[in-house]
Amino acid sequence: MAGAASGMAKMKRETRAAGIQVVETKMVETDELETVETQVVETQAAETQPASTPDALAAGAADSMLGPNPFVGLRPQDLVETARQICAQAVQHPALLLEQETTLARQLLSILAGCAPSQPVPGDKRFLDAAWQDKAPYRMLMQGYLAWRDALTGFVERSTLDPKSKERAQFLTSLVTDAMSPTNSLLGNPAALRKAFESGGSSLWSGTMNLVSDACANNGMPSQVDMGAFEVGRNLAVSKGAVVFRNELLELIQYAPSTGKVHARPQIIVPPQINKFYVFDLAPGKSLVELLVNSGLQVFVVSWRNPTAAQRDWDLDTYVSALLEAIDAVCDITGSDDVNLHGACSGAMTMSALLGYLASRGEQRVHAATLMVSVLGSSEDSQLGLFATPETVAAAKQASRAQGVLKGEEMGRVFAWMRPNDLVWNYWVNNYLLGNPPPVFDILFWNNDTTRLPAALHGQLIDMFADNLLVKPRALTVLGTPIDLADVTCDKYVVAGVTDHITPWKGVFDSARRFGGKTRFVLSSSGHIQSLINPPGNPKAKYFSGTELAGTPEDWLAGAAQTQGSWWSDWAAWLASRSGAKRKAPAALGNARYPAGAPAPGTYVSQP
Repeated sequence: MAGAASGMAKMKRETRAAGIQVVETKMVETDELETVETQVVETQAAETQPASTPDALAAGAADSMLGPNPFVGLRPQDLVETARQICAQAVQHPALLLEQETTLARQLLSILAGCAPSQPVPGDKRFLDAAWQDKAPYRMLMQGYLAWRDALTGFVERSTLDPKSKERAQFLTSLVTDAMSPTNSLLGNPAALRKAFESGGSSLWSGTMNLVSDACANNGMPSQVDMGAFEVGRNLAVSKGAVVFRNELLELIQYAPSTGKVHARPQIIVPPQINKFYVFDLAPGKSLVELLVNSGLQVFVVSWRNPTAAQRDWDLDTYVSALLEAIDAVCDITGSDDVNLHGACSGAMTMSALLGYLASRGEQRVHAATLMVSVLGSSEDSQLGLFATPETVAAAKQASRAQGVLKGEEMGRVFAWMRPNDLVWNYWVNNYLLGNPPPVFDILFWNNDTTRLPAALHGQLIDMFADNLLVKPRALTVLGTPIDLADVTCDKYVVAGVTDHITPWKGVFDSARRFGGKTRFVLSSSGHIQSLINPPGNPKAKYFSGTELAGTPEDWLAGAAQTQGSWWSDWAAWLASRSGAKRKAPAALGNARYPAGAPAPGTYVSQP
């Protein structure tokens, strides 16, 4: 009986793991922020404007927001060297090249004979217009392009390059083949050509004006969003509150309670330094601040100052010191002895360094901590490690030291070219070929409202990823104290996204295991940003959860509990149980020592 039970349990685990793998595959094939209904609507609408509606554009882009990765960049000379390696393979292995060419020739003949399959890879929205299936010239053009692309990637895959060089080569190949897609040209895009005729050429004129505007004002990149449609404090970041503390690095915003009673222990949200804080207070219905306030929690949010070259020396110690001052202010205002901390991306890294520092000193100033979509060390799953060689790391550090900062728009360009179909060519088609205005989408506005990193912190972040300083015991020194995350024993809630390619969930899982104490790990059925902005109400949302982090990520996933809905609801309940007893809500914000100042969203958020 015991053997049979063991076998049955194993079968269930294997079946469950297989089922979850199917879920993951389906998630990867869809863009972030999409539901099944949205995909159906977009497919039906594709006969006129394939994959170019504002929702479709926003969905593709939202999967590639900035996150805490090695900020090394991508140098042209590294791409040239990768191209040289591919050419060398062709010279050194002519038989392999000939074999691939022969296969391509056979496929092209099949296309001309009408015998080739006509479907692109699932999830490829470039060819959704009906003309790609119904009209023979377009169908053969699409099939020929796909055959050529597969031949190039097949050659690289079968080459003798080492695994890392092969990944670089595949990345470069994808850049070339994506750029050469027929949908990126007027004659090769049936929707754009049709609109040009129907509009009497006005769409071409509008597209030309969009191109000129982007060349002059957007560094030559296609605009992802209509930046004039939003204003922070007007239709973004509108929760009521006030700045109750300010130092050189941050403003501390306290939000007005919306319930008669509030939990005694306050919450402090620590945003990433590479983005502005209002991703947590994006808009009504999509605001994490709104959720927490309505749950009877006392909410404070850090708004980082946007550094200039004058602040080039701000480093991790500088930011941790600023957070310690903020904690002092919050405890003074609320009368609490400790706080709960919530951090995301690079903010969670800074928060983790703070937690390690407090643990090393035996100070119990943080009762519970939440880490959202944050990898604390290098991750092999992340594309951004492909070109992180010693030479590129040194060049990246030198460049930021010379400028004093790493500019946000420079990081944005790198991330855009990591997924060019979604973040470059999608907008090329929409803005220039179709002549449409950029979409109006709040997340994209936030993503394009970039900030800078001081050179000192930028260099440290690179070292922390390259050498895994934060996750190695005593390898990182914070304010003169070597830290070990295993000493951090407060309760933790760690969130990852199953389709997150910026902070891959397995890397987040590995980071979560570095802490001591109890950790609840939650895997959201979405990507990087949608794992943050995950309000209740989406019928397709789900998450996996569990507290046992032993074994591999796959082992954890096979045994995790699946729940329909948003993890926000689960998190709010988890926080409430760790936020103390309820008491009467304060009648005013701040106190005598820390009086309420500028209304939320404060002044630092508006600094250029």
